[in-house]
Formats: sequence, structure tokens, C-alpha cells
Amino acid sequence: MLKFIKRLFGCLILLILLALAALTFRGWMLYREMEAEQPLSDRVNEVRLQENFTPYEDLPETYIDAVIAIEDARFRLHPGVDPISIVRALSRDIKEREWVEGGSTITQQLAKNICFDQDKRLTRKAAEMFAAFALEHNYTKDEIFELYVNSIYFGNGWYNVHDAAEGYFGVEPAGMDDYQCTLLSCYPNAPSIFMEEENEEALEERRQAVLDRMVRYGYLTEQEAEALR
Repeated sequence: MLKFIKRLFGCLILLILLALAALTFRGWMLYREMEAEQPLSDRVNEVRLQENFTPYEDLPETYIDAVIAIEDARFRLHPGVDPISIVRALSRDIKEREWVEGGSTITQQLAKNICFDQDKRLTRKAAEMFAAFALEHNYTKDEIFELYVNSIYFGNGWYNVHDAAEGYFGVEPAGMDDYQCTLLSCYPNAPSIFMEEENEEALEERRQAVLDRMVRYGYLTEQEAEALR
């Protein structure tokens, strides 16, 4: 009986490995199809050439810190994909019995935004990882962050940080104060929800989470966060 269980377990592990190999291969092929259709470098240049593109040096430090703290705390450390975040997200998804957290890094989100559609097929997620590795290989972390905030949706039809800052606050990104920086970092999480006036409480709860994360990862002291609350 014990031998049978061991063989069954071994077969199960083998099937899982084969499934992962097949998924990885399909993801690689989808990534190659994307590159053949339009190279990654061309997609990056399209973002940089758009109207109102905001360079990294024009972004307030508080905004940069807030986005990294809430979206991808290990952004400066990982190579494009963060296994720790993936395991954490999978455990939460299993606990909730639904897809509630994807574990995507800022680099993966950038890859999704400029290379692929927004569906959650596993094959697309695998291709997204290959694109993330390519981005990390060819661009610096500052460049990746810069491209990310110039290609994400903030609500109200605003797809870059410049238009969002002007739309929500009437200032350019460089002119945002600390309160505005932390608030703007919230919108990409759920723009269709947070931009509705009746959901101001949910937006403020998200901003409090941003401040908590900034304290946890050393971007703010408790006193500085309290002043921003």
C-alpha cells in the first residue's frame, strides 16, 4: 500500500511538472509572437513618445515611494518576477477560493500594459513573465518605473501620471504635495471604483493602507505618516 501511494505521489508530481513545462513553452511561444508582431523596444518607444510623457526625474520622491510600497515592495530587488509575492498571492487565492491577488510585480504590470491584453489566462501570465525578464534585462529600474506610471490607467480616461495629476489635482506631477502623491498612488488599483464620489471612504482606506506600507518599508516614520492621515 505504501509503495502504491509513493508511486501515485510520484506520478502526480510528474504530471504537475509536465503541465508547468507545457505552460512555460506556450508562454514562451506567445511572447515570441508578441515580439514578432511588434518588438518590445518599439512598444517602449511608443510610450516614451506619447504626449505628456513624464520622465522619472520629474516624479516626486513621495509618489515613487508610495507606488512601490503599495504595488511592489521588492521592486528594487527582484529580476522582474518575485517568487515571494507569487507564493503569497497563491496562498491568498486558495484561501479565498477565487482569483483575488495576482502577485504581479510592477515590471509584470508594465509588460501586460504594453504587450498583452488584460485577460487572466495562465498562458498570458507565463508570456508576461518572459516580457518582464526582457524589460529588466534591457532597462534600468528607474526606466521601468517611469514607463509604468506613463502607461497605467488612473480612471476618467487618464492613462498616464501627468494627465491624472492634472485631472485630479490641477497640477503637473512635479507639483504634487505629499497628500496628493499618496492619493494618486491609490487609483490604479481600482480606478472605476475610487473615482466615484460615493466611494470616497474606500479610497481613503486605500490611502491609509499606502501610508501603513510606507511606514513598514521605511519610507515614512510613524510621525510623518500620522501627519499625512
